[in-house]
Amino acid sequence: MKKHILCLGDSNTHGYCADPADCADGGIRFNEDERWTCRLQAALGPDYLVTEEGLSGRTTVFQDPLHETMDALTVLYSLLKSHEVVDLLIIMLGTNDAKERLGMNAACISIGMERLVRKAQSVDCWGTHAPNILIVCPPPIHPEMSDPAMGRGCDVKTRELPAYYEATAKLVGAHFLDAAQCEFNQIDHMHLTRKGHAQLAEKLAALVPDLVP
Repeated sequence: MKKHILCLGDSNTHGYCADPADCADGGIRFNEDERWTCRLQAALGPDYLVTEEGLSGRTTVFQDPLHETMDALTVLYSLLKSHEVVDLLIIMLGTNDAKERLGMNAACISIGMERLVRKAQSVDCWGTHAPNILIVCPPPIHPEMSDPAMGRGCDVKTRELPAYYEATAKLVGAHFLDAAQCEFNQIDHMHLTRKGHAQLAEKLAALVPDLVP
């Protein structure tokens, strides 16, 4: 059986493109040659299976009052069981947790990540090996971000997240990667560019083989 990498995330895992000029197909989603998940699959080769589980707006554990089942915790059990056996779970969430309407600071967001990881570790989806989880901290939102639905202060929260997430990873026995240097676009300042997807895939391709021997 192939080594199975499950990628759990938000719009940056789904591949949302805020600038159609940056997407080869001119649409609102990067294609299979551009998304970081697909590029990771290509880099790792045929011995691996990389599965996307990206949902725009997804949070770690916080319920959004405007949309139902946006938190990963609500669907995590069924999601993991539907994709078992999982050899590595990559979680890249936190951007949407910073929305003003959710009322969470960086410390609370990291506690949400801790709760999500501990739940994932408790699910019987890992086959014969121990739970294996990589927390990826997404790049911080730029201060110029002006999306009224995100609200105020989200840029500050996301800049503080890496230190909290790294501590959380150590606490729960997960791996950690800071994706801060992966490029965000200059339109909404919170979604990866095509280059950013390539950068993230490159970082993960260098890391994953050591995490899934």
